[in-house]
Amino acid sequence: MRTKSIVFLVCFITVATWLIPSNLSAQNKPFTVVLDAGHGGKDPGNRGNGYYEKEIALNIVLKVGKELEKNKDIKVIYTRKTDVFLELHERAAIANKADADLFVSIHCNAHNSNAHGTETFILGLNKNAQNLEIAKKENQVIYLEDNYEETYGGFDPNAPESLIGLIIMQEEYLEQSISIASLVQDNFTKQLKRNNRSVKQGPFWVLHNTYMPSVLIETGFLTNKNEGAYLNSKKGQDEMANAISKAVVDYYNSIKYLYTENKSSIERPSTKSVPEVDIYENVLFKVQIAASSKKIDVKPYNFKGLTMITREKEAGLFKYYYGSTSDFNLIKALQNEAQNKGYESAFIVAFKNGKKTKLSEIIN
Repeated sequence: MRTKSIVFLVCFITVATWLIPSNLSAQNKPFTVVLDAGHGGKDPGNRGNGYYEKEIALNIVLKVGKELEKNKDIKVIYTRKTDVFLELHERAAIANKADADLFVSIHCNAHNSNAHGTETFILGLNKNAQNLEIAKKENQVIYLEDNYEETYGGFDPNAPESLIGLIIMQEEYLEQSISIASLVQDNFTKQLKRNNRSVKQGPFWVLHNTYMPSVLIETGFLTNKNEGAYLNSKKGQDEMANAISKAVVDYYNSIKYLYTENKSSIERPSTKSVPEVDIYENVLFKVQIAASSKKIDVKPYNFKGLTMITREKEAGLFKYYYGSTSDFNLIKALQNEAQNKGYESAFIVAFKNGKKTKLSEIIN
């Protein structure tokens, strides 16, 4: 099922030759990750099957932090380490004050169906009804805050015009946000065999005000009996935390290489607007840039600096893909970027419900 937006997407796709987070420009600055456990205190989050989202999110965040703190090059900051209530603008302020290099907000999903699976959001405007509903639920915490009308300038989480009116301040970080989101989803899918609901865009206030690559991770549905029990278990929380922390480390290693080896070649990113969101539900688009009988390490230095590379084995060949998204306009922009990098024959492939499908069948 295809959902096409009727409004302009107020976001930008970065097309830099070498894209480095400006936060990393300071010498000897540790790579700083801010971990945000959603909800807390008087805001329990969703209560699917009687569980508390605020508790599960915090448990996962603390486990992610514990893993990341083993890396001497990574500094971890928490928006909360206990069951306290934080206003949304405070969460973003913590990250901005720390001059962080990455913001990761962790949540659990809910739905009135038997929906299940993981999805990771980057900031964007999307008319997909389900994505909007998720964003509205996460944004509604502002009603629990004192003086919210003054703090948020009349923003109404339930009003479409307010969601559309969010001005994205993160355009230069969009590709990096997609990169970390893709790594997270790949780990959930390949490592943990969770149902992949893909990387998506949503107008989340907590991402709106952060000035660094930022993602909001929905680790699964508490309203699904099996998934809720998994996320409430120590095993489930350990596995989710390991998958997230590994994605953060892999992302950091790709950025560290670019910064340390190519800092003399750094250019500020140029941008171009993407006029519409063009979402195909249950479909993932990728850009195939290479195929080889050799297994090549998916590191940026092997792919001309591109950081969102995945590898799949098919019919005896290793195929290498750039990007992963349900947005056809976005994948076309990434195809153009790959071609500009020198992969002139790069082409788009489609996977529907995890199965490779002819692009013409999807588009038509």
